[in-house]
Amino acid sequence: MHFESFSDFLAMGGYATYVWSAYGISFLAMLWILLSSLQKKRRLMAELKNKIAREQRIEDAKKLENTL
Repeated sequence: MHFESFSDFLAMGGYATYVWSAYGISFLAMLWILLSSLQKKRRLMAELKNKIAREQRIEDAKKLENTL
């Protein structure tokens, strides 16, 4: 498709509302997926860090228990 001017390109042959809203919705959906994935990763890493620390405390307590 060939456009005579930039404003013709933005108008998309009379379908600008549909075309640009589709692009906007798609962009927002991909942004939402990216942000939710990063948030989930951050939560999982925090849980893993807490689990490792808890296991280390349990192991240290067992060692201390054996010395008494």
